[in-house]
This record gives sequence, C-alpha cells and structure tokens, in this order.
Amino acid sequence: MMTVTLQQIAEWVEGELRGPVDAQIDKIASLPKAGPSDATFLTSSQYRHQLPDCQAGVVLLREADAEFAKGAVIVVKDPYLAYAYLAQHLDTTPQSAQGIHASAVIADDVVLGSDVHIGAHAVIESGAQIGDGCQIGAGCFIGAQTQIGARTKLWANVSIYHDVLIGSDCLIQSGTVIGADGFGYANDRGQWVKIPQTGRVIIGDRVEIGAATCIDRGALDDTVIHDGVIIDNLCQIAHNVEIGDNTAVAGCTTMAGSLKVGKYCIIGGASVFNGHMEICDQVHISGMSMVMRPIDKPGVYSSGIPAQSNKEWRKTAARVMKIDEMHKKLRALEHQLEQLSANNKN
Repeated sequence: MMTVTLQQIAEWVEGELRGPVDAQIDKIASLPKAGPSDATFLTSSQYRHQLPDCQAGVVLLREADAEFAKGAVIVVKDPYLAYAYLAQHLDTTPQSAQGIHASAVIADDVVLGSDVHIGAHAVIESGAQIGDGCQIGAGCFIGAQTQIGARTKLWANVSIYHDVLIGSDCLIQSGTVIGADGFGYANDRGQWVKIPQTGRVIIGDRVEIGAATCIDRGALDDTVIHDGVIIDNLCQIAHNVEIGDNTAVAGCTTMAGSLKVGKYCIIGGASVFNGHMEICDQVHISGMSMVMRPIDKPGVYSSGIPAQSNKEWRKTAARVMKIDEMHKKLRALEHQLEQLSANNKN
C-alpha cells in the first residue's frame, strides 16, 4: 500500500498545508468515516459541523472552512477538484491485462506498440494497430483495420468493430460495443431492407466510455466523439452522431441518428434526443429530458414531471388530458372580455 506525506499531497493539489504535518496517508475516506491514515475533503460548508469530530489525517477544504477543523488541513480553491487529483495519485486500480496472454489470438500483421498488454482470449484481427502502452482486457474483440492510440485502456469484453479509430489515453469500460451497425433500413411493401452501414466511428483523445454503452458506426459519414468527452454506462449513440469536445453524457441517455451536440455540454441521465438536429455549445440538459427540437442558445433546459405521490400524479394526469378543452374555454373567455372591453369604450 502506498503511503504519502501531507507535504506531498499539498504539492499535488497546489494547496497550503496547515497544522500538524507528521501524518502518513494511504487512502481517501469520507468525512465522517476517515481515520488517522486517511485524507478526506469538505466540499460544502453545510457539512462543516462534522469537522470537530473528524479523525482524518488531513482535510482538503476552502479557506472559509479552515478555522472549524481541529487537525491538519490543506487549503485549496476547489476541494472536489483537489480530491480528484489526489485520488489519481493514490489510485490502486489494477491494469486490465498484464503481458500478452498465451490464449490471445492476434493476426500476423497486427502492429503492436511497445509495452502493450493483452488479456486472455482477446482477439485482434488483421490490419489492426495498437499504440504504445495500451491495455486490452480479457475477452476483448478488435476488428480489422481498427487503430487504437497510445495508453488507451480497454476493460474485459469490449467489442471494437472494424475500421474504428480511437485516440490516445482513452478508457473504455466492460461490455461496451463500438462500431456496430447503425439502425438503417428501408421498407419495401412491409418488408425491412437492411442498409449496410459503411461509415466509421472516430473517437478522439482522453475519451472515457462507461460499461455497456453502444456507439454505432455511421451509415455513410462517420460517427464522431471528440476529445475529452465522457460518456456514462448504458448509453445509446446512434449512427452519424457527433459529440463536441469535453461534453459529459450521463447514464441511459439515447441519441438518435445524425444528432450534433456541441462542446462543453452536460447531458443529464436518461435523456432522449431526436435525430437530425443540432445542440449548440454549453447547453445543460436536466435528467430525463426529451429534447425534440434544436437548441441554439447556451443555458439550462429541462422537461418531464418530477415524481409525486400516486394520488397527486393521477390528478395531474387527469388535468393534463383536459388541457386542450381548457385552452379552448380560456380562448373563448378572452374573446368575450375583448368584446366587453370594446363595448365599454363605445
């Protein structure tokens, strides 16, 4: 187990160390459960009442909260960001593969960079290129002519189809499928005729994709996920979708084909997007929203009905069903008022 000093932590998070400096830290814990060898953090002043009883070896916090702590603290501008950087230094997550397992099936013409690790029963097909320092987990499939950039990590049972391009320093969690066919069909008198999907998937650098997410290949042009995008578990990204730099997509989101999402957007969980439209940069979509029209102005957008008791919801639903009738009555009343007002003036 790795052990670090408080001074090391202060340097990593660019903070100011105050109080006792002799503690040795080996992990991070929550504020109420941290012990003498743990680091912890305080992100909201509403929890500062927990500081006097905190047993942590050090607390990462803001200047405004420092006086309420009894032990060592490291004062930072953003405790949550400091926690993220510290967690990276103390990360004990293992590699997804070690060495090249004897059971891996690798085509003769595959190009492997230096220090590549490939797990048991992985399959890498002809013409693929795997960059330096990549980790390919057990049971992964990498299709023909696919290219994966340096230091990208695939956990077990990831399927990457043919002709996919993945950048450097990406992380792809188990069960994800990249490059499967998009949902393209024509109808011939009631019979569905499949349209071969001949585009690619292009993924930039530093992209992270959660478990069991599907990103379909383009029908003609490419599906493109730009640099720094993070996508949660169980998302569906349809053919020819484009997602801009550093956008975040939470779990169970569905994006229909040919949607274009801008840069620095935040997409709440279980949101649904219509296809063939554009969302501009810096848009925040609340969870469970249904986005059916383009958005051309940055800001926060929401839809859906928050949970109510069943009794309240039944009343709401009944009233919603009568909205058209209520609208017509309201318009009639407005017309009557306009007539009365006109008559009074006369």
